[in-house]
Amino acid sequence: MSVNLSKGQGISLQKSDGGTLTAVRMGLGWRSAPRRGLFGRRTKEIDLDASAVLFAGKQPIDVVFFQHLVSDDGAVRHTGDNLVGGAGQGGDDEAILVDLARLPVHIDQIVFTVNSFTGQTFTEVEDAFCRLVDETTGQELARYTLTGGGNYTAQVMAKVHRVGNGWQMTAIGEPSVGRTFQDLVPAIVPHL
Repeated sequence: MSVNLSKGQGISLQKSDGGTLTAVRMGLGWRSAPRRGLFGRRTKEIDLDASAVLFAGKQPIDVVFFQHLVSDDGAVRHTGDNLVGGAGQGGDDEAILVDLARLPVHIDQIVFTVNSFTGQTFTEVEDAFCRLVDETTGQELARYTLTGGGNYTAQVMAKVHRVGNGWQMTAIGEPSVGRTFQDLVPAIVPHL
């Protein structure tokens, strides 16, 4: 059963049988918002990018994004860049796979961000979401929906962080401005 998260809400990533998750997928989906034009409705292609920034405490250690598809330790992998988004069918346009069991113990947080590489604001985006899936079973665990658009080009979506021997996901939903994950680091730090 999936949980729809609201900003700031967290969920444990403990399995219903008491076991812990070993592999998760963070999926990002979106479609361009239709606009009225001189010749009727039309859409503009928008290139959103998913990134995962790996932290040890408050120190960024590694990042996985469209130009660095695999973390240095091999535990986090981006499936590839989607330059136009989907047709609003609810599937993942970009995904980042995380092998939680392979992460080095000093990595205690992974922050997922999304940014408009081409600089369009989120007022031009519809049906944007970030979701966490148990990669072993394919079951969706949690979903955070980006609603309301907004005059910004990026968002700190969510983080997966260690809690005791397990992991928890927290929806952040912090709007920001930036074309790459580097631009978002000042917006990430308060959420660590």
